Amino acid sequence: MHEMEFEGRSVVVTGGSQGIGAATAKAFAKKGANVVVHFRSRSEIAQDVVTEITEDGGIAIALPAQLDKEDEVESLMTKTVSAFGTIDVLINNAGNYPNARLLEMTLEQWRQMYSDNVDTTFLCTRVASGFMVKAGGGSIINVSSISALHPGPDHAHYNSAKAAVGMFTQSAAQELGPHNIRVNAVAPGVVYRPGLEEQWPDGVNRFLDAAPLSCLVLPEDVANACLFLASGDAARITGITVPVDAGVTSAKIY
Repeated sequence: MHEMEFEGRSVVVTGGSQGIGAATAKAFAKKGANVVVHFRSRSEIAQDVVTEITEDGGIAIALPAQLDKEDEVESLMTKTVSAFGTIDVLINNAGNYPNARLLEMTLEQWRQMYSDNVDTTFLCTRVASGFMVKAGGGSIINVSSISALHPGPDHAHYNSAKAAVGMFTQSAAQELGPHNIRVNAVAPGVVYRPGLEEQWPDGVNRFLDAAPLSCLVLPEDVANACLFLASGDAARITGITVPVDAGVTSAKIY
């Protein structure tokens, strides 16, 4: 991939203030992109990401939006175009993943999970792709999960919501392909964050035991997959989901 592959192109990263989103925003900025770091409420954390990018010579702004509200999504995308001229790449990263046992799960919890992970992906894709059509093309990358492929316990709502994101990715790829808009997804495994091994030692150990590479996934690993899928190197790739999981989805079952 060329060092400044994304120079002059604009990239919107939803949920860009921490974790995978922050790593992805920084990765695109290092490749020359103009980056929008989206946040919902924690403006100071998003601004920290913007500051790190700009101090490193990149270009970024932070913009707020409640992504389950149509008017706020439209405002986010319109402000992006006003600032940078186009929307070339959309990373649908924002989401939620609380635990809940199926027998104890409320309808409100179920609906909230779909609102946070599916509705937001749909709205951002629909609005951003309208701008992309006018500009002659673009790339959309949805952050799914290996839970969409191999369901985890106490996550029936999350597993099925992320599976819906995967099918939405394929459907959007079909419809948007004629407009030169590619739509793909990445499916991270267990992603490292500070304190994770202390907070969830059993889960981390199970993942490490199952993964052929015997390691957790870093946010930067997911960011690099997004870079590839949005780049010219992936110009003929659309409608796929790429696991970024240290090989755990290929682990032995017996």
